[in-house]
Amino acid sequence: MYLELQKRLAWHLRDALQRKYDLTIENIPVEIPPDLKFGELATPIALQLARTLRKAPKIIAQEIVTELGALEGFAGFEVAGAGYINARLDRAACIQSTIGGEAAVGRTAGAAGAHVLVEHTSINPNKAAHIGHLRNAILGDSFVRLLRAAGNKVDVQNYIDNTGVQVADVVVGFLHIESKTSAEVRELIATCEERAAAAEGHTAGVDYYCWDLYTRVGQWYTSGTDDENAQRKKLRYETLHQIEHGGNETAEVAELISAAVLRRHLETMLRLGIEYDFLPRESEILHLNFWALAFEQLKQTGVLYFETEGKNKGCWVMRRPGADVAEGELDEDAKVIVRSNGTVTYVGKDIAYHLWKFGLLGRDFGYKPFFTYPDHECWISTEHGIEPHPHFGGATAIYNVIDSRQSDPQANVIQALRGMGHTAQADRYTHFGYEMVALTPAYAEKLGYRLTDEDRARPYIEISGRKGFGVKADDLMDLMIDAAKAEVVKRHADWTEEHTTSIASKIAYGALRYYMLRFSRNSVIAFDQDMALSPEGETGPYLMYAAARIRSIFRKGGATPETVLSDFAMFDPQGLASFLDGEENEDIWALWLRAGQHTLVLEQGIATSEPMHLAKHAFQLAQDFSNFYHHHHILTEEDPTRKSFLLATAAVTLRELVTVLSWLGIESPEAM
Repeated sequence: MYLELQKRLAWHLRDALQRKYDLTIENIPVEIPPDLKFGELATPIALQLARTLRKAPKIIAQEIVTELGALEGFAGFEVAGAGYINARLDRAACIQSTIGGEAAVGRTAGAAGAHVLVEHTSINPNKAAHIGHLRNAILGDSFVRLLRAAGNKVDVQNYIDNTGVQVADVVVGFLHIESKTSAEVRELIATCEERAAAAEGHTAGVDYYCWDLYTRVGQWYTSGTDDENAQRKKLRYETLHQIEHGGNETAEVAELISAAVLRRHLETMLRLGIEYDFLPRESEILHLNFWALAFEQLKQTGVLYFETEGKNKGCWVMRRPGADVAEGELDEDAKVIVRSNGTVTYVGKDIAYHLWKFGLLGRDFGYKPFFTYPDHECWISTEHGIEPHPHFGGATAIYNVIDSRQSDPQANVIQALRGMGHTAQADRYTHFGYEMVALTPAYAEKLGYRLTDEDRARPYIEISGRKGFGVKADDLMDLMIDAAKAEVVKRHADWTEEHTTSIASKIAYGALRYYMLRFSRNSVIAFDQDMALSPEGETGPYLMYAAARIRSIFRKGGATPETVLSDFAMFDPQGLASFLDGEENEDIWALWLRAGQHTLVLEQGIATSEPMHLAKHAFQLAQDFSNFYHHHHILTEEDPTRKSFLLATAAVTLRELVTVLSWLGIESPEAM
């Protein structure tokens, strides 16, 4: 409702300016005032036109208001201050519109109905997922939900670097520390899967085994003499080379481990409702020679050039974005894409991969099913796939959820696309960056980590998977479920064990997701379980409790939200005036306004690549309802018409709150 009215006002302002002043202005600023006493919408356009029209802003504002005349959905316009134009909405008409729901959730300008590819999670398949990986996955999954709500076709991809140094380290551990053969590794994986499927749970999984082994390998590289350590590092890169080349026992062990750990990652993320469509792997990008095709295109378009002098002599390089180097001058800061020994850098392979994403490479993966979800199959890349299979790649827009430390490589890929002439694609390539997740010192100590006084004074404690200092994702979720369960039991001792665990799980998962989404992507998160699970303040449980409270109102009143809204839709709009006018009813009107903003906030969240806006909106909606609930006694209201109106207010709040929470991947239980 709010978004439609905002756009309607902007369109009519644009038309009025054209008629009155023969001015064509594309972007008309329409704002939401900080206080309802200034109206529901406002524009400073008269202030901006003062110099152009050589008139006082207040005079221009009055002329614009006169030219606007009457406008559907608006009660009127007024000039305020030095030249602001405040717009007041037709409250009764807006409420009727909100009750009926909007004809469509809304589509974002320029992206609606597009084929969008979102890549997120992308954990190295060498050990269990940890808390930092959860931020990536939750951000990516929530953004996918926003894009789909806006009418886009979205493919979700999870890039798997199964030939990288992290996988090589675990392979070194199996082959050279534990001296296992590929057959023994296969048997170990089977044993872990059997134990994990039995009573021992996910802590017996191969990903947990590899977590410990990975830490041991890191220590092993530096625990010998200088000569021994040098030989061990050499072994590391020999192992990496064998994995990349393929067709040997080392590569076979890497394939076994990476596939088994990947499967565990998918199971971990599924606990949070996070699913994927396609798993492209580094091994196929190498073996299907994606780079060879990309290399030719890069040379033909002049993006790459061969350096014949300086520190990059013998390398194929490209200029970095924004480089200011005179023609013929040596660019020592150029980005190396192919090293002098002929090996391709990470950025080079990433350029090839993104040409495939946009359908510009001229080659495709093979595909085979890998993981089955309740309603679809997740496919994985392979050299020789099966037919038929879904079509992946060829997207019109892509979003890469990759931490902010990868900003430079991401910028280089965009620069390469632009240099090759793929300007439209480069413009629709978004690096969805984010900062790390750490722990509050108090939570780190609660988990058993030893801290110094200096550590305790820090705002957060960084985690390190290589050092084994961190929180495994499954362990964190288990801890949060146990804590939530203890609280649920206090309130509902009569519930069955199964039902109690189910509700506690929803609370824990919702708390975790909301905590990861409530902060700006550019903020470091200092995670604390107690803060995340708190039923008060800006938390997931607070929002879920708000929804549960509204549902309890309807249970006690013997009605359903759907029936109330259906009946109230037939009510005469003119009869609403007495319920909306006056200072004593401003909180009711504010709540209806908030409930009508979700499409506006949806568009804002997509335009800024910031799900935080939806999280903040949900919290503000819950706060507005709390204020309304404490000022108006719904079930004891004696006036039947007013009681129906108050119930409709609660019903529309519940509908909008549940909708926004679903976009954030949060399920709201009937009771808590």
